[in-house]
Parts: sequence; C-alpha cells; structure tokens
Amino acid sequence: MPAPALQILSVNIGQPTALIIGPASAAPRTEITGIHKQAAAGRVRVARLGLEGDHVMDTRHHGGPGQAVYVYTQEDYDHWAEELGDSLDPGTFGENLLMAGLESADVRIGERFWVGSAVLEATAARIPCMVLAARMNDLGFVKRFARVRRPGFYARVIQEGDVGQGDPVRREAAPDGAPSIGETFDLWFSQSRDPDEMRRYLKYPLAQRLRTDIEEWLGVIRA
Repeated sequence: MPAPALQILSVNIGQPTALIIGPASAAPRTEITGIHKQAAAGRVRVARLGLEGDHVMDTRHHGGPGQAVYVYTQEDYDHWAEELGDSLDPGTFGENLLMAGLESADVRIGERFWVGSAVLEATAARIPCMVLAARMNDLGFVKRFARVRRPGFYARVIQEGDVGQGDPVRREAAPDGAPSIGETFDLWFSQSRDPDEMRRYLKYPLAQRLRTDIEEWLGVIRA
C-alpha cells in the first residue's frame, strides 16, 4: 500500500485567551495564552517568526525563530480520538499546521517541508506543560502526553511564504544521522542522559532552546 499523501488539513492561529492553570484546591492562577487555535480561512502568511495573526504569549518557552511554527499530525489526532473516546477539533493541541500523512515522532531534526510557498525545517519536539493540561481539562495530561509519545514538532521558517488548507506537502530528508523528534522528546524526560548522544545531537539544526538545554545537561554531567 502506498504511503498517504502529505497534505495540510488545517491552518490555525490563536488569539490571546485567559486560561485557569492548576487545581482549584491549590490557588490556581489565570494565564493569558495563545494555545486556543482556530482554523483560518483562506491563505495565511508564514513569516520568520510564525504565522500572520497568530499570538504567542509565553515567549520564554514558545516562539522565536527556532520554534516559529508548531506542526501536529492527523495520525496523532487519530490516536487521541481512540484514547479519549472522542474526536478533537483542529487546533486543540495549539498547532499552527495540522498535517496528514506522517507520524510526528518519526520526523527528524533538519528535515524540511515545502508547504504552500513556504519551507519549514524541523527543530524540536513539543514538551508538554500545565497550559496544555489546562487546555485539555486534565491535570494529569502532561504525564499522559509524555507516555503516548506523540509530541508534534516545532519548525523554523527557511523560506517565508503562504499556506492554506489542502496544500500538498513535499518532504526533504534530514541530514544523515539526525535524531528523530521522538528521540529528542525522550531525551527531555530521561533520567540517564548519554553525553555522547547529546554531543551528537548538537551537530544538527536544533531549536536554540533545545540546544541550550542539552548544553546545560552536558555541563551538569561534566561538573
């Protein structure tokens, strides 16, 4: 059976929205977040720092040139629909692009995607946080997301352009030996990180935040 065609199913942008974070029994806080994404009509400009009209509020952990676009896949959504017993709307996970035809954990760092007239390069796995847990109304969702290992991936914009629902996607292989998104996701949660493996990862075009994390982990090991 031939592999499914790569295609953009939805282009999503988010407006600043208040979200209550944490359990009611522990003084929850209200945070303004851009995780609530809605499908955009027509074509959307993809610029160096992300999609036109999209809002990233937590710039400490999200956004920037190395994490300009977040991609999730229909295959990932299909898993969640089965696990949760309910279908989810595009944008539920805060993704900018919902893509069909691949498993996000199998994508490799440095792999490139021609989407519309833009070109994206995979840079890092999405690491779950309490904002995602609040979005899913499940305080245990961070652990659940880690267990399921369907992180989606961040991408930098190599070539600005525009993208729309239904656009075909062309995929270009990553450099030889590049780690997968799943491997970098596992590294984050690992209790026994291999320094040689981490030094190898640094040879590839990681998002700056992930690169900094790895350099810090290596520093702790050397110390």
